Amino acid sequence: MFGNKNYYCLVAGLREYTLDADTKGFDAREIIAEIEEELSGADLKAVHLLYGYYDCENIIALRSGREAFNPLGNLTREELEAELEEPKRLPSRVARVIKAYAAAEKADADAEDNEWAKGINLEQSFERSLFEAYYEECALSGSRFLREWAAFDRTLRNISAAAVARSLGRAVAGVTVGKGDVVEQLQRSSAADFGLRGELLYIDAVIAAVNDEQNIVEKEHKIDLVRWDQAVDLAARDYFDINAILSYLVRVNIVARWALLDPKRGRAMLDRIMAELDGKELVNKQ
Repeated sequence: MFGNKNYYCLVAGLREYTLDADTKGFDAREIIAEIEEELSGADLKAVHLLYGYYDCENIIALRSGREAFNPLGNLTREELEAELEEPKRLPSRVARVIKAYAAAEKADADAEDNEWAKGINLEQSFERSLFEAYYEECALSGSRFLREWAAFDRTLRNISAAAVARSLGRAVAGVTVGKGDVVEQLQRSSAADFGLRGELLYIDAVIAAVNDEQNIVEKEHKIDLVRWDQAVDLAARDYFDINAILSYLVRVNIVARWALLDPKRGRAMLDRIMAELDGKELVNKQ
């Protein structure tokens, strides 16, 4: 059964991983690799899917000819270049989007003969289709944390994009990813909170960050704090299983980002991880 395994020693040692990384200069990829070595096959698959988001970012950059590359992805630049030619290692839905758009772009392509395009809206951007496919993969994961985290992450990004689009007088429908009640509400509501205050506790914090904060670094920091709190909340009753590990890794990813953007804030977030791991008194909960 998925997520049935407990990782007592691994979770109890998470703080040591973080401290060790700090003494060397924060290396998120090294922490991830050490954790992956201890996981079961099913749990490792969940971790890889979590980091598949960065693979998608990197694929989009490669496909558009940009040099940007996030090292948190599962695959190297060279491996992703090969995947763009013939996807073999990416999640099936993500691979299908790549094949569908590649087939559609061939000069002699016949839309009716594009076997990969079924269910994919080729009229929208490759980026939107790729992320829709990624979130669909997460929705079917055996990991409860990953399903809920991905749903939250998609909603958070949609709210941010919708608020920006509305402030610029652009159509919200052109920037949201996926379907569902929240997406429909974002697209049709004219309310300041898109009519979502009663459904999403974090809606005000996100909209305030997007609309009221002119400093882009401050804006991103406030939104990442919402992400951080959600990661903690989603694993609040998990202490030694894969949900606890995934929650920790989400926070490691945030620390990694801010270690580059703003070392002082990165250090503060690193301290917060260690404080939270101590606060749970994990070992005493065995």
